[in-house]
Amino acid sequence: MTHVEDELTSQPECWARAAAEAARHGRALPEPGERIAIVGCGTSYFMAQAAAALREGAGQGETDAFAASEFPYGRSYDRVLALTRSGTTTEVLDLLGQVKGRTRTTALTADPDTPVMGAADDVVVLDFADERSVVQTRFATTALTLLRAHLGLHTDAVVADARAALSAPLPEGLVDCTQFTFLGRGWTVGLANEAALKMREASLSWTEAYPAMEYRHGPISITTRSTATWMLGRAPEGLAEQVRATGGLWIEGELDPLAELVRAQRLAVAVAAARGLDPDRPRHLTRSVILAP
Repeated sequence: MTHVEDELTSQPECWARAAAEAARHGRALPEPGERIAIVGCGTSYFMAQAAAALREGAGQGETDAFAASEFPYGRSYDRVLALTRSGTTTEVLDLLGQVKGRTRTTALTADPDTPVMGAADDVVVLDFADERSVVQTRFATTALTLLRAHLGLHTDAVVADARAALSAPLPEGLVDCTQFTFLGRGWTVGLANEAALKMREASLSWTEAYPAMEYRHGPISITTRSTATWMLGRAPEGLAEQVRATGGLWIEGELDPLAELVRAQRLAVAVAAARGLDPDRPRHLTRSVILAP
């Protein structure tokens, strides 16, 4: 078993623990009414997109998500929440340094022995969800679970769905597809982006991600009999029928969308195996991007 496989299968237990500990971290996390920005790089950026949509949709306050390198320093926020598994990512540390002293900051990380511990005003450490792999799985989803629980949006059913996502076989013919498109709506757009990233990183697949309603506005033109289109969350009316009419394989997300992301992680590992690739050694990638001065 690869590190990625071992870590992705541990997600139900990690989510349950994060949800149980959410109240303990409440003071470090955004308060209702605060105007916040959630930032990250790569996978953490896509989790930021999901968390921002969840928080604002829950009426907790204006919430934006940015890649750390694209943060708009001219805007005013009550708090910046940084997601960083390694605690060493250059763009995140630079951002925290630039806003220090004028905007309250919180970092959500997996490693307590990294520079981010001194860079942020508040730090939440999820060391039980840390990973050996380059390709992120459980830390990202555990961090999002903590934030969902903080918002009162997590239930035990989500953990049950994660277990179902690990035990049920993948849809027939899915691994043989040559193109993969992931769709989302609202907070699941970030999950769709992350699912596509997992496919690229682990299996070198041609993957795309879109807001579901945007799929009709051009992207559906690439759908063929070797394409899988996977909906995370509830699909817009009529979209499934339109995709099936192209000959493409339509995958309806029936579990909680975060559990559907676990299924997509499994798909990435399965496609990698079918292509003779090692998902623990993704091409051109390192566990953390640390840029020289």
